[in-house]
Amino acid sequence: MGKAFIFDMDGVLCDSEAVIAEAASRMFKERYEVDVTTKDFEPFIGTGEDRYLGGVAEKFEISLTMPDDKEETYRIYAEIARERLQPIPGIVEFLRSSVTKGIRLAVATSADQFKMEVNLAAIGVKEELFAARVTGSQIQHKKPAPDIFLKAAELLGCMPAECIVFEDAVNGVQAAKAAGMHCMGITSSFSAELLSSNGADWTASDFNSLPADFSFSCGVCRRSL
Repeated sequence: MGKAFIFDMDGVLCDSEAVIAEAASRMFKERYEVDVTTKDFEPFIGTGEDRYLGGVAEKFEISLTMPDDKEETYRIYAEIARERLQPIPGIVEFLRSSVTKGIRLAVATSADQFKMEVNLAAIGVKEELFAARVTGSQIQHKKPAPDIFLKAAELLGCMPAECIVFEDAVNGVQAAKAAGMHCMGITSSFSAELLSSNGADWTASDFNSLPADFSFSCGVCRRSL
């Protein structure tokens, strides 16, 4: 099994894609009187909120007021998340079991620090469970570039080949493979076929349904496990 697990956040740790889409749609409606659907956001899942909002704004020829529009989206998001956000089935137990087995954990999300804190608190996971935490503000090139996962591996003290990335988005799977890492595709946002065709080594609907062949041989991390 891999010596380190790197988790995307939205759609992997928590079932948040519908929540952020609702929050962003409400922001567009309230501020620009434009009706935006969940489908409009799909191409930008996993790319961080700047691109998530910006890509849809371009489609509707809207000039966003940033960072105000993003902050308003986050305000609405936090309001919804505290009431409705749920962990992906099996993830909390999987995280705790992995730590017990000596596997180092990282969260690597294109979202901002604020959203990461809101999400982890909402699903009852302490930030300290992760030996490394990387957010979108810490990297220059967003997914599908590999930067965020390479940064997480560096902070964990592991080689890329020693890491397994857990991702739900096509952009994220592509980033993981570009980083030279194995990837488990979680099908909360996209189909198993689409994730596999973009390089996912395995797919699963959640952490209670991981495939039996989910393992691989790898070297030893530079830091003691």
